[in-house]
Amino acid sequence: MTDAAPLRWRKSSRSGSTSDCVEVPHTRDRLRDSKHTAVELTVGQDGWSAFLATAKNDGFTSN
Repeated sequence: MTDAAPLRWRKSSRSGSTSDCVEVPHTRDRLRDSKHTAVELTVGQDGWSAFLATAKNDGFTSN
């Protein structure tokens, strides 16, 4: 049995140089906080689609 290739994580180009970012791997099935990279949230394809829809509608803006 061979080990799976390591995930290649990236953050949005809109994040600039800030560290308050959500990162996503090339598989697009999980998320992680750029400040706490040891913790991953597996979301699956439906969760990923819901995350993108919310982000595109500014659903994550703070009050």
